Amino acid sequence: MKITNSKTFGEAVKNRRKQLGYTQKDMSEFLGVSISFLSDLENGKKTIELEKALLVANTLGLDVELNERGQ
Repeated sequence: MKITNSKTFGEAVKNRRKQLGYTQKDMSEFLGVSISFLSDLENGKKTIELEKALLVANTLGLDVELNERGQ
């Protein structure tokens, strides 16, 4: 999935979490972040908490990669 904004990032996180069978509560307790943060992240709410967002993605086995667009 190509991530182009906070909404597609959130969708990818939510899909992977559900695929692995985790609840938002499971993730919240394991990572030490609030359920409301996870909900906001999955719903594409714009956030400046990039470090937390990357922690969630990495914990779910998702790689976040930046690539230059072709000319």
